[in-house]
Amino acid sequence: MAATYDVVILGAGPGGYVCGIRCGQLGLKTLVVEKGELGGVCLNVGCIPSKALIHASKVYYKAQNGSHLGITGDLSVDLTKMVGWKDGIVGKLTGGVAGLLKANGVDHVYATGKLAGPGKVVLTKNEGGVDVVMAKNVVIATGSTPVQIPFLKWSEDVISSTGALSLQTVPKRLAVVGGGVIGMELGDVYARLGSEVTVIEAAPQLLPMFDKDMVTPLMRKQKKMGVTHLVATKVTGAEAIDGGGVKLGFEGKKTGEIEVDKVLVSVGRRPNTSDLGLETVGVQLDDLGFIATNPQLQTTAAGIYAIGDVAGNPMLAHKASKDGEVAAETIAGHAAANDSIIASVVYTSPEIASVGPSLKELKASGQKLQIGKFPMSALGRAMTADETLGFARVVGDAETGDVLAIHLVGAEVSELVNEAALTMEMAAVLEDVGLTVHAHPTMSESLMEAAKAALGEAIHAVNR
Repeated sequence: MAATYDVVILGAGPGGYVCGIRCGQLGLKTLVVEKGELGGVCLNVGCIPSKALIHASKVYYKAQNGSHLGITGDLSVDLTKMVGWKDGIVGKLTGGVAGLLKANGVDHVYATGKLAGPGKVVLTKNEGGVDVVMAKNVVIATGSTPVQIPFLKWSEDVISSTGALSLQTVPKRLAVVGGGVIGMELGDVYARLGSEVTVIEAAPQLLPMFDKDMVTPLMRKQKKMGVTHLVATKVTGAEAIDGGGVKLGFEGKKTGEIEVDKVLVSVGRRPNTSDLGLETVGVQLDDLGFIATNPQLQTTAAGIYAIGDVAGNPMLAHKASKDGEVAAETIAGHAAANDSIIASVVYTSPEIASVGPSLKELKASGQKLQIGKFPMSALGRAMTADETLGFARVVGDAETGDVLAIHLVGAEVSELVNEAALTMEMAAVLEDVGLTVHAHPTMSESLMEAAKAALGEAIHAVNR
């Protein structure tokens, strides 16, 4: 007889494995199905390895440009060794996921899972053979895949973010097609390591999801590193060069051609929803191809849940993990919903992070706002860290004092944004943030100062 589970989870990324662990904690008999490596894209070829290379490249760049701090001497990059260090981190973490699943009584199998009607999942095992399991509930956590441009097929010289994380030599010339989060982060890495980087973005602005003033400090720093930004410009053609490399044609705000050694294509990701047997149970997709869900991550089919990238934007690992917990809680009969504040972070230098709407969106809403902005250049800790680019902005409702959004640009703001998220999750008002005594000297003082500035009470900046 086929084995029966309370929950079968298709995918072991940051949504799937977290869902599995929580299901195990809640006493549900659970099976996690993964055709690749545990941890999914995030752990293996996304969040973790990219941040490792980001950190390593920052260390190199700061040391190379530290003469004003009294740091001199010649340095070089061994990219093969750097990538090996990154791979070691990935290996430790993926092994940790396996241990956590086992510790919580969760089974896992390396296979491709497909629905074959209500409660029935067919498993095609990596090692060969096919199994059938019965599931009272199924959680779809199959993630997403990079979008490919038809005339830029993947090759040795045309790479996705996955390929960019495993290069063995630093390309002399690198084109980044797409100025979103992934493109800007990895373009930043290779610019620091010495590549001549050209970013080509079809939108009028790089990182168009953020206010322009949040992106400007990054663009200025990248330009100093020799990065070329072509905005409102589309790639129109590609031609392989004999001996290696690619010639790209582009038109828009600027028109021309460029020859490069590598092309990184980062124009978005699409949900992995094909060949899952969704039609056999009546799971519906929305207009963008994502699986339609409610706040409990339930789909249009009874007993079928969808979490993470397949359930729609934002396509973020921490959102997927929260989805996984909510789905597990719901299956166990607990009250749960993913209506949480979700922070956004770009790990460039300077970093960019935010919670809540953009300032442009808030102004368009017609609300009366109190806006406080504090520059990192006026912050003692930023000066001592030699990281004075950026600012903290706190936006509040002028009538109630409610904090509506927090925008951060600067070094390590990926850490500050969690205080910002807690501020909004707890429904704090501007005065709460301003009254909270922050340790000195710290980068997080910028939040306190910005909140005070919104109230006209800033101490270390002139109140406007």
